[in-house]
Amino acid sequence: MHSFHQICKGICDPFNERAIARHEVREIEQRHTMDGPRQEAVLDEEEDMVIIYNRVPKTASTSFTNIAYDLCAKNKYHVLHINTTKNNPVMSLQDQVRFVKNITSWKEMKPGFYHGHVSYLDFAKFGVKKKPIYINVIRDPIERLVSYYYFLRFGDDYRPGLRRRKQGDKKTFDECVAEGGSDCAPEKLWLQIPFFCGHSSECWNVGSRWAMDQAKYNLINEYFLVGVTEELEDFIMLLEAALPRFFRGATELYRTVGKKSHLRKTTEKKLPTKQTIAKLQQSDIWKMENEFYEFALEQFQFIRAHAVREKDGDLYILAQNFFYEKIYPKSN
Repeated sequence: MHSFHQICKGICDPFNERAIARHEVREIEQRHTMDGPRQEAVLDEEEDMVIIYNRVPKTASTSFTNIAYDLCAKNKYHVLHINTTKNNPVMSLQDQVRFVKNITSWKEMKPGFYHGHVSYLDFAKFGVKKKPIYINVIRDPIERLVSYYYFLRFGDDYRPGLRRRKQGDKKTFDECVAEGGSDCAPEKLWLQIPFFCGHSSECWNVGSRWAMDQAKYNLINEYFLVGVTEELEDFIMLLEAALPRFFRGATELYRTVGKKSHLRKTTEKKLPTKQTIAKLQQSDIWKMENEFYEFALEQFQFIRAHAVREKDGDLYILAQNFFYEKIYPKSN
């Protein structure tokens, strides 16, 4: 039987996708029921774990998610795609309540790895005692926009037959910027900040200083780890070291298979000229998005520097570097 992930590598009707998803959910729940009566006892810490990867578009998110899919059967966890209508990253208030309830109480899907193009949601606002673990990956803002621009026109090698929204438009990114087109306007850079800022209206106010500050706060305080597209292998290595329940075997899988088969490449992409880049960099919006990107990069490199060592050009995870002593009172 094909998995939902495998089926949706082809061209799917949205209604069929939902029907398949509902069918698979029922199958899993029935399997749990057949395995024995449902246990209301508290799951142990690792089995109660939920990870949310609220993926930013065109940051190698599909490439990383495929690693999670490839490992889920072996490492015994569930992967679920959060499919929002028209990829809207902002949920309605009622959907926020439903989503939080699902994530926290759906024991059949734990441990679970949820992924989708959804902005950060603060579970604490809903009275949840145990919050999920948030992770994410971000990318140089101009590189991300260029990739998205060509993706809308030419698609990629992941689903090459799927017709894209701007298909047929042959205008290059350079030409778009020179003509002041809307698809390459500086406002289109405003995406990574609101994804990390969340569901507040000010998060989506383009150029908001408050939104950037909130995004930085959430990155530091609400996210377990945020990597960068340019250093995806190091991000995967750190996740495997810190969360082996989900990511055991991820680094080797990425090194041996992932770099070739998992990397999703936008087709027909032409790199922008220095003049185009310089023009975008004059924008205050670029300056803010780039400041956030540099902030995330510095934090990631700080975490990596304290977790790995380099030897002969390769990175190695450090062994445990603390222990306990002077334990009192002494046992008899």
